[in-house]
Amino acid sequence: MSRTPRTLSAVAAAAIVTLGAANGLAQTAPAAPNPKPQDTEQWTPVPPVVTPGAVDAAPPSDAIVLFNGANLDQWVNTKDKAPAGWTVANGVVTVSKAAGNIETRRKFRNYQLHLEWQVPTNVTGTGQSRGNSGVFLASTGGGDAGYELQIMDSYNNPTYVNGQAGSMYKQAAPLVNVMRKPGDWQSYDVIWTAPVFGADGKVTAPARVTAFQNGVLIQNDVVLAGETLYIGKPFYRPYTTAPIKLQAHGDPSPPLSFRNIWVRDLPGTP
Repeated sequence: MSRTPRTLSAVAAAAIVTLGAANGLAQTAPAAPNPKPQDTEQWTPVPPVVTPGAVDAAPPSDAIVLFNGANLDQWVNTKDKAPAGWTVANGVVTVSKAAGNIETRRKFRNYQLHLEWQVPTNVTGTGQSRGNSGVFLASTGGGDAGYELQIMDSYNNPTYVNGQAGSMYKQAAPLVNVMRKPGDWQSYDVIWTAPVFGADGKVTAPARVTAFQNGVLIQNDVVLAGETLYIGKPFYRPYTTAPIKLQAHGDPSPPLSFRNIWVRDLPGTP
Protein backbone atom coordinates (compact mmCIF):
# COMPACT_ATOMS: atom_id res chain seq x y z
CA MET A 1 0.00 0.00 0.00
CA SER A 2 1.39 3.37 -0.97
CA ARG A 3 1.71 6.27 1.43
CA THR A 4 2.02 9.94 0.79
CA PRO A 5 5.64 10.90 1.61
CA ARG A 6 6.09 13.48 4.35
CA THR A 7 8.32 16.41 3.64
CA LEU A 8 11.49 16.98 5.70
CA SER A 9 10.02 20.19 7.08
CA ALA A 10 6.90 18.35 8.26
CA VAL A 11 8.99 15.72 10.02
CA ALA A 12 11.12 18.39 11.66
CA ALA A 13 8.05 20.30 12.77
CA ALA A 14 6.56 17.17 14.31
CA ALA A 15 9.80 16.47 16.11
CA ILE A 16 9.89 20.00 17.52
CA VAL A 17 6.32 19.69 18.75
CA THR A 18 7.10 16.33 20.38
CA LEU A 19 10.31 17.66 22.00
CA GLY A 20 8.50 20.75 23.22
CA ALA A 21 5.78 18.61 24.77
CA ALA A 22 8.39 16.39 26.47
CA ASN A 23 10.24 19.41 27.83
CA GLY A 24 7.01 20.85 29.05
CA LEU A 25 6.27 17.67 30.96
CA ALA A 26 9.79 17.58 32.40
CA GLN A 27 9.59 21.15 33.61
CA THR A 28 6.07 20.96 35.02
CA ALA A 29 5.94 20.43 38.79
CA PRO A 30 2.91 20.32 41.04
CA ALA A 31 2.36 23.77 42.43
CA ALA A 32 1.12 24.30 45.96
CA PRO A 33 -2.00 26.41 46.11
CA ASN A 34 -1.00 30.03 46.59
CA PRO A 35 2.74 29.32 47.13
CA LYS A 36 4.67 31.70 49.39
CA PRO A 37 8.40 32.31 49.99
CA GLN A 38 7.91 31.14 53.59
CA ASP A 39 7.02 27.63 52.38
CA THR A 40 10.71 26.87 51.82
CA GLU A 41 12.23 28.71 54.80
CA GLN A 42 13.84 26.71 57.62
CA TRP A 43 14.12 28.37 61.04
CA THR A 44 15.22 25.52 63.31
CA PRO A 45 17.45 24.13 64.56
CA VAL A 46 19.48 27.33 64.90
CA PRO A 47 23.24 26.77 64.28
CA PRO A 48 25.34 27.41 67.40
CA VAL A 49 27.42 30.57 67.48
CA VAL A 50 31.18 30.00 67.18
CA THR A 51 33.59 32.91 67.56
CA PRO A 52 36.37 32.66 64.96
CA GLY A 53 40.00 33.21 65.80
CA ALA A 54 41.65 36.54 65.16
CA VAL A 55 43.17 34.96 62.03
CA ASP A 56 42.07 31.87 60.14
CA ALA A 57 44.81 29.70 61.66
CA ALA A 58 43.86 30.63 65.23
CA PRO A 59 41.57 28.25 67.12
CA PRO A 60 37.87 29.20 67.16
CA SER A 61 35.92 29.33 70.41
CA ASP A 62 34.75 25.69 70.24
CA ALA A 63 38.18 24.22 69.46
CA ILE A 64 40.16 21.89 71.70
CA VAL A 65 43.71 23.25 71.72
CA LEU A 66 46.14 20.33 71.54
CA PHE A 67 49.34 22.39 71.47
CA ASN A 68 49.64 26.13 72.03
CA GLY A 69 53.41 26.37 72.37
CA ALA A 70 53.55 25.99 76.16
CA ASN A 71 53.49 22.27 76.98
CA LEU A 72 52.47 18.78 75.89
CA ASP A 73 49.84 18.21 78.59
CA GLN A 74 47.40 16.97 75.92
CA TRP A 75 49.83 14.30 74.66
CA VAL A 76 51.37 10.99 75.73
CA ASN A 77 53.95 8.64 74.29
CA THR A 78 52.24 6.05 72.11
CA LYS A 79 54.38 3.16 73.29
CA ASP A 80 53.85 3.44 77.06
CA LYS A 81 51.30 6.27 77.56
CA ALA A 82 53.85 8.18 79.69
CA PRO A 83 53.95 11.99 79.35
CA ALA A 84 55.03 12.89 75.81
CA GLY A 85 58.81 12.99 75.50
CA TRP A 86 59.24 15.48 72.66
CA THR A 87 61.02 18.80 73.21
CA VAL A 88 59.10 22.06 73.72
CA ALA A 89 61.01 25.34 73.28
CA ASN A 90 60.30 28.78 71.85
CA GLY A 91 56.65 27.97 71.20
CA VAL A 92 57.23 24.87 69.08
CA VAL A 93 57.54 21.15 69.75
CA THR A 94 60.31 19.17 68.07
CA VAL A 95 60.22 15.44 67.39
CA SER A 96 62.31 13.20 69.64
CA LYS A 97 63.07 10.10 67.64
CA ALA A 98 64.26 8.34 70.78
CA ALA A 99 60.93 8.93 72.51
CA GLY A 100 58.95 7.67 69.50
CA ASN A 101 55.46 8.54 68.36
CA ILE A 102 53.15 10.66 70.52
CA GLU A 103 49.35 10.78 70.53
CA THR A 104 46.57 12.78 72.13
CA ARG A 105 45.20 11.85 75.54
CA ARG A 106 41.71 12.40 74.18
CA LYS A 107 40.02 10.23 71.61
CA PHE A 108 38.07 11.59 68.67
CA ARG A 109 35.70 10.43 65.97
CA ASN A 110 34.77 13.00 63.30
CA TYR A 111 36.61 16.30 63.45
CA GLN A 112 38.29 19.31 61.87
CA LEU A 113 42.05 19.47 62.54
CA HIS A 114 44.57 22.27 62.11
CA LEU A 115 48.31 21.82 62.59
CA GLU A 116 51.48 23.50 61.37
CA TRP A 117 54.81 21.79 60.74
CA GLN A 118 58.31 22.72 59.69
CA VAL A 119 61.09 20.88 57.92
CA PRO A 120 64.38 22.27 59.31
CA THR A 121 66.65 24.29 57.04
CA ASN A 122 69.48 21.83 57.69
CA VAL A 123 67.46 18.84 56.45
CA THR A 124 69.47 16.08 54.80
CA GLY A 125 68.82 12.97 52.74
CA THR A 126 66.67 12.18 49.72
CA GLY A 127 63.31 10.56 49.04
CA GLN A 128 61.60 9.08 52.09
CA SER A 129 64.75 9.69 54.16
CA ARG A 130 64.33 13.46 54.08
CA GLY A 131 62.22 15.18 56.75
CA ASN A 132 59.81 12.30 57.20
CA SER A 133 56.95 12.27 59.73
CA GLY A 134 53.18 11.92 59.59
CA VAL A 135 49.90 12.69 61.30
CA PHE A 136 47.71 9.67 61.95
CA LEU A 137 44.12 10.87 61.80
CA ALA A 138 43.06 7.90 63.89
CA SER A 139 45.64 5.97 65.91
CA THR A 140 44.23 2.45 66.15
CA GLY A 141 47.13 0.85 68.00
CA GLY A 142 50.81 1.02 68.83
CA GLY A 143 53.58 2.01 66.46
CA ASP A 144 52.28 3.26 63.13
CA ALA A 145 48.84 1.67 63.30
CA GLY A 146 46.11 3.92 61.93
CA TYR A 147 45.35 6.25 59.03
CA GLU A 148 48.32 8.41 57.99
CA LEU A 149 48.41 11.75 56.24
CA GLN A 150 52.04 11.95 55.16
CA ILE A 151 54.40 14.68 56.34
CA MET A 152 57.83 14.99 54.73
CA ASP A 153 60.00 17.31 52.69
CA SER A 154 58.58 17.24 49.15
CA TYR A 155 60.25 20.47 48.05
CA ASN A 156 62.36 19.42 45.06
CA ASN A 157 62.60 15.93 46.54
CA PRO A 158 61.09 13.22 44.27
CA THR A 159 59.58 10.05 45.74
CA TYR A 160 56.62 7.79 44.95
CA VAL A 161 53.61 10.07 44.64
CA ASN A 162 51.38 8.21 47.10
CA GLY A 163 54.12 8.69 49.68
CA GLN A 164 54.96 12.38 49.23
CA ALA A 165 53.78 15.17 51.53
CA GLY A 166 50.01 15.53 51.44
CA SER A 167 49.35 11.92 50.44
CA MET A 168 47.15 9.54 52.34
CA TYR A 169 50.13 7.27 52.62
CA LYS A 170 50.15 4.43 50.06
CA GLN A 171 46.50 5.16 49.15
CA ALA A 172 45.98 8.59 47.58
CA ALA A 173 48.51 11.00 46.08
CA PRO A 174 47.84 14.70 46.71
CA LEU A 175 46.09 16.66 43.98
CA VAL A 176 49.04 19.08 43.83
CA ASN A 177 52.47 19.55 45.41
CA VAL A 178 52.18 22.80 47.37
CA MET A 179 55.30 22.54 49.53
CA ARG A 180 57.17 25.54 50.80
CA LYS A 181 60.93 25.30 51.12
CA PRO A 182 62.63 23.91 54.27
CA GLY A 183 62.60 26.41 57.11
CA ASP A 184 59.17 27.74 56.12
CA TRP A 185 56.07 26.68 58.06
CA GLN A 186 53.53 24.42 56.37
CA SER A 187 49.90 24.04 57.45
CA TYR A 188 47.37 21.21 57.22
CA ASP A 189 43.63 21.67 57.62
CA VAL A 190 41.82 18.36 57.63
CA ILE A 191 38.22 17.14 57.75
CA TRP A 192 38.19 13.54 59.01
CA THR A 193 35.10 11.35 58.75
CA ALA A 194 35.67 8.12 60.62
CA PRO A 195 34.60 4.74 59.22
CA VAL A 196 31.40 3.18 60.53
CA PHE A 197 31.23 -0.49 61.51
CA GLY A 198 28.28 -2.78 61.97
CA ALA A 199 27.69 -5.08 64.93
CA ASP A 200 29.55 -7.81 63.03
CA GLY A 201 32.64 -5.59 62.67
CA LYS A 202 32.19 -5.08 58.94
CA VAL A 203 32.46 -1.62 57.39
CA THR A 204 29.12 0.01 56.62
CA ALA A 205 30.62 3.39 55.64
CA PRO A 206 34.33 3.88 54.79
CA ALA A 207 36.63 6.56 56.16
CA ARG A 208 36.76 9.81 54.17
CA VAL A 209 39.22 12.68 54.26
CA THR A 210 39.42 16.18 52.84
CA ALA A 211 42.66 18.09 53.38
CA PHE A 212 44.24 21.44 52.55
CA GLN A 213 47.97 22.19 52.65
CA ASN A 214 48.94 25.85 52.90
CA GLY A 215 45.36 26.76 52.01
CA VAL A 216 45.29 24.64 48.83
CA LEU A 217 43.07 21.56 48.41
CA ILE A 218 45.17 18.38 48.29
CA GLN A 219 42.64 15.62 49.18
CA ASN A 220 39.03 16.00 48.04
CA ASP A 221 36.62 13.78 49.99
CA VAL A 222 38.88 10.76 49.41
CA VAL A 223 37.45 7.36 50.34
CA LEU A 224 39.97 5.10 52.08
CA ALA A 225 40.26 1.34 51.63
CA GLY A 226 41.42 0.79 55.21
CA GLU A 227 44.27 1.61 57.56
CA THR A 228 47.71 2.67 56.35
CA LEU A 229 50.09 -0.18 55.61
CA TYR A 230 53.71 0.13 54.53
CA ILE A 231 53.58 -3.31 52.89
CA GLY A 232 50.44 -4.91 51.53
CA LYS A 233 46.88 -3.79 50.87
CA PRO A 234 44.95 -1.68 53.38
CA PHE A 235 42.11 -3.18 55.39
CA TYR A 236 39.78 -2.09 58.18
CA ARG A 237 39.79 -2.99 61.85
CA PRO A 238 36.76 -1.91 63.91
CA TYR A 239 37.13 1.01 66.30
CA THR A 240 34.86 3.71 67.69
CA THR A 241 37.06 6.62 68.78
CA ALA A 242 40.83 7.04 68.55
CA PRO A 243 43.66 9.45 69.43
CA ILE A 244 45.41 11.62 66.87
CA LYS A 245 49.05 10.56 66.52
CA LEU A 246 52.25 12.31 65.37
CA GLN A 247 55.04 10.16 64.00
CA ALA A 248 58.68 10.08 65.01
CA HIS A 249 60.00 8.54 61.81
CA GLY A 250 63.25 6.61 61.92
CA ASP A 251 64.93 8.29 58.96
CA PRO A 252 68.37 9.79 59.71
CA SER A 253 67.52 13.41 58.83
CA PRO A 254 67.16 16.14 61.48
CA PRO A 255 63.75 16.14 63.24
CA LEU A 256 60.72 18.22 62.28
CA SER A 257 58.86 20.69 64.49
CA PHE A 258 55.15 21.43 65.06
CA ARG A 259 53.08 24.32 66.37
CA ASN A 260 49.49 25.58 66.65
CA ILE A 261 47.56 22.30 66.79
CA TRP A 262 43.82 22.34 67.46
CA VAL A 263 40.76 20.22 66.72
CA ARG A 264 36.98 20.69 66.56
CA ASP A 265 34.60 17.78 67.13
CA LEU A 266 32.11 17.43 64.28
CA PRO A 267 28.68 15.79 64.35
CA GLY A 268 28.28 12.45 62.69
CA THR A 269 27.49 8.81 63.31
CA PRO A 270 28.54 7.93 66.87
